[in-house]
Amino acid sequence: MRHWFGIICLVLIATAVPACAQERLKVVASFSILGDFVRNVGGDRVSVTTLVGPDSDAHVYSPTPADAKKVADARLIFINGLGFEGWLPRLVKSASGKATVVTATSGIASLKLGADDPHAWQSVANAKIYVGNIREALVAADPASAQVLRANAEAYLAKLDALDHEVRDAIAKIPESRRKVISTHGAFGYFAAAYGVEFIAPVGVSTESEPSARDIAGIISQVRAAKIPAVFLENVSDPRLIRRISAETGAKVGGTLYSDSLTAEKGDAPTYIDMVRHNIKALTSALAN
Repeated sequence: MRHWFGIICLVLIATAVPACAQERLKVVASFSILGDFVRNVGGDRVSVTTLVGPDSDAHVYSPTPADAKKVADARLIFINGLGFEGWLPRLVKSASGKATVVTATSGIASLKLGADDPHAWQSVANAKIYVGNIREALVAADPASAQVLRANAEAYLAKLDALDHEVRDAIAKIPESRRKVISTHGAFGYFAAAYGVEFIAPVGVSTESEPSARDIAGIISQVRAAKIPAVFLENVSDPRLIRRISAETGAKVGGTLYSDSLTAEKGDAPTYIDMVRHNIKALTSALAN
């Protein structure tokens, strides 16, 4: 009798596991950084699919038929907004799904650089607003998991608070006169506004832009006149332009900054927190001395 009771229990457990797996909320995030935020809040209550993966550029992304299927199957679609995913509205329409689209930057005062600057995540304080918006959207979609989702969000927000202090402490060690760098495109405006580092970029807020010869000459003159100590590559941009500026000005290449995308799991920046820590280490290494 005990033998049969044990077998019945095992069968019930085996059948319950797939059922639990099916109950995970299916959500889509437009790009890797946003996907990381959603995973931290959702934990094991969500199944997250990211459209624009590691080391890929959301500015110039071209959706695939497989992306339309992902969107059609989702309950929620998390987007950055502020013009970052110009290709996404057409994808959502073509997928004909019933997902709710959640703009994670809702409530953030956008910076203007001609157009809206979409890179709001570069300020850790803004990242906390993303997390709050994600938490509320997930709770609304899965009220039964509200307690777990809110606890996950609180734990992650505490980590972001600590990260913000790390960045401020690191920047404080850089002499104010040396807090100037060149990056490829205008992805660090929110970081500059939050932490007091001046970023100069030959390309605008979108990597779709192409700098003119006059723009490049102006940057080279500015680097020389202001004695800007370092230029930085970006993981989503062609390195040739920055290497040219470095060669013509003598400013050293301070390494690679991660702007619009995380790396794969074994890279330098597989999570948002890893990304910010990598960037601040690269900046302080190049500028502090």
